[in-house]
Amino acid sequence: MAVRLRMKKMGRRHRPFYRICVMDARTPRDGREIEVVGTYDPMVRDVDARVQFKLDRVAYWLSVGAQPTEKVKVLLKKYGPNGTRLKENQEALARLAEERAKRAARAKVAAAALARQVKRSSGGGASGEGSVAGGEE
Repeated sequence: MAVRLRMKKMGRRHRPFYRICVMDARTPRDGREIEVVGTYDPMVRDVDARVQFKLDRVAYWLSVGAQPTEKVKVLLKKYGPNGTRLKENQEALARLAEERAKRAARAKVAAAALARQVKRSSGGGASGEGSVAGGEE
């Protein structure tokens, strides 16, 4: 069985996202994978944070003879187990995780503030007929 490392398209229209998978060469692009070994998100602004690999699994599959496609070969050369930009990739992924954690904390604070505002505007009545923020009768 010829095994390849290739990208499986996910996401939606105008918002591509790819899983880097180990697949039989005869399966269709979005067909069944043997194992998911990474992701590629071309919409991330920081170029070095676009790729995430499970480096140990990639090294294993390459050692048993899996052949990467052209695009995956370029990504492996930059961000793979012996990649030229591996350090930059790890730093960028750390920055991205930190930024997402901050964004989640801000969203949590905003949701709590909105809940307090809705509770105040409803007057705390048990009937449930209070007005919602901005609602008029």
